[in-house]
Amino acid sequence: MKLLCISNGHGEDAIALPVLQELRKLAQPPEIVTLPIVGVGMAYSNNDFSIAGKVQTLPSGGFLNQDSRQLARDLQGGLVGLTIAQIRTARNWAQAGGTILAVGDIVPLLFAWMSGADYAFIGTAKSEYYIRDRQGNILPSQRDSIEVRTGSYYLPWERWLLSRSRCRAVFPRDKLTTEILQQHQISAFDLGNPMMDGVATEPSRSLFYQPQSVKRELARPLIVTLLPGSRPPEAYANWEQVLIAVTSLISVFKQRQIICLAAIVPTLDLDTLQGDLSRSGWLPVVDPDAELTELIPAAGAIYYQRENATIAIGTQAYAQFMHKGDCAIAMAGTATEQFIGLGKPAFTIPGAGPQFTPGFAEAQTRLLGESVILVSQPQDVGVEIQKLLQQPDRLQSIAQNGLLRMGKPGAAHRIAECLMEVMN
Repeated sequence: MKLLCISNGHGEDAIALPVLQELRKLAQPPEIVTLPIVGVGMAYSNNDFSIAGKVQTLPSGGFLNQDSRQLARDLQGGLVGLTIAQIRTARNWAQAGGTILAVGDIVPLLFAWMSGADYAFIGTAKSEYYIRDRQGNILPSQRDSIEVRTGSYYLPWERWLLSRSRCRAVFPRDKLTTEILQQHQISAFDLGNPMMDGVATEPSRSLFYQPQSVKRELARPLIVTLLPGSRPPEAYANWEQVLIAVTSLISVFKQRQIICLAAIVPTLDLDTLQGDLSRSGWLPVVDPDAELTELIPAAGAIYYQRENATIAIGTQAYAQFMHKGDCAIAMAGTATEQFIGLGKPAFTIPGAGPQFTPGFAEAQTRLLGESVILVSQPQDVGVEIQKLLQQPDRLQSIAQNGLLRMGKPGAAHRIAECLMEVMN
């Protein structure tokens, strides 16, 4: 089998990657080529997957759906020519007898349908949880939405693409969405969310949720994961907001050690991030003590301190930082979803965009439910974390909610096996 994987964004590439890696491990693996239609597909090239056709980074970073003002810039940057070239690549692949795996939203799905090939779809962007609660009931705020009126968060034209005979399998991101699509006679399979395979390789163990005395709880550090996002320049603006939130932690938890783990993607400029730390009164730790490095044994981590708090910046410790955090201060998409999938709460702050706008942040709270606490001002984050620490029943419910919304790890392997079966 020849398989072309079409995905549309950094997060989508990262979700597709474990599925492609599992396909490689099969006894008779397919020939795999990738086509990232947003960005240059570093996740693929860094893992020895070849890239077909033309790729290019456009000014919007792929967030046209978040900020329509970016459209003119992308058009000037060559969006039309790039799209035509990529559709031609997909059609050539189909004419050569290949199949397609589309990962993301309607855009790669449309590319797959237009190619003329048999295709499968991993839906990363849509979930019934945007309009329904944990029990599947319609959210009061969404009763008049077009999605509710048409019967699914996947709109009729999207369901049409998913119901074609050439669409051999659909892999939604959660059980609830799978069940709704199946009601519309779509070949949907509930196999889990491959998004969790990158971080949930082991049970996440946090003392945050373990029954213990107040004295014992206060004796250990409060560990907070920082997720400012992945795309510059937005991530730099987000980082400034995150640092204000950390300052609020210092003010609220004056008698407790605070350790913040900043999970930074390698493409961000560390000098910029460190400059913001220095301007905010943080001092570099030239020679961290053994206790700190034992608690955070991250290769290449950079440490800063201020009063009772330490920030560790790591570009090679993403999964480790996600597991160690008791909670997160997050202004990200995929990373926030992965974090709450570990059963932990994330405190989010709306930003200026183009991704993490107030509208995006509000929608994320519907998608992820009680696991996400939206705080309108960064200086209020410390108080909100303090409130949550005093509600053990709520913490337990958040742990259960994360598993329900994001599923168990191992989805990539299950999807790979199913994909080979339905395509063959």
